[in-house]
Amino acid sequence: MSTHIHNLIAEGEHQQLDFKFEITDARRIARTLVAFANTDGGRLLIGVKDNGSIAGVRSDEEYYMLEGAATMYCKPPVEFQSKEWTINNKTVLEIIVPKSKNRPHYAAHKDGKWLVYIRVADQNLLANRVLLKVWERQGKPKGVFLKFTEKEKILLQFLEKNPTITLSRFCRMAKISRQKAENILVKFVLLKTVDIIFTDKQTFYSLKP
Repeated sequence: MSTHIHNLIAEGEHQQLDFKFEITDARRIARTLVAFANTDGGRLLIGVKDNGSIAGVRSDEEYYMLEGAATMYCKPPVEFQSKEWTINNKTVLEIIVPKSKNRPHYAAHKDGKWLVYIRVADQNLLANRVLLKVWERQGKPKGVFLKFTEKEKILLQFLEKNPTITLSRFCRMAKISRQKAENILVKFVLLKTVDIIFTDKQTFYSLKP
């Protein structure tokens, strides 16, 4: 039975797997829950250190904090399944979060704001307005209408010669507002022409391979 957990630990943390030594902050764990739900789903192993060593869950309170995080600090609440594993007399909680059909899910921030997170590699990153607009449009049956003007041409011609572009650079080059640039990028993403590349410092856009 412990083989399953050891195999997961051997994978290391990645887009669909996160280790947590302990849960001490429900808001912080809510970020991971919504990031998994908003992206491709994932597993959370509680009682496992970042280096993969098994420390074990310290108390039942951690499960209740997790449950509270999913219901009170995630909006809409994030559904999950839990499994309990005993390895060398230590308990590891496996939390399985499916990819959600109700995205975006928001996580409560300590300043009272509700923020949307996505999972990129082993990090929880803030989603931007372009992605939120893409999700909003995907939920509507109406097709995508793209008027191909000089602004769209500037974007595509630049990306044919350069690997990526930022929203700010596109605004400057096309001499358009941020909102107009976002709307153009949203349409290209919906048409599967452009990809959004999230990093911990900046968001880039590239031509889809």
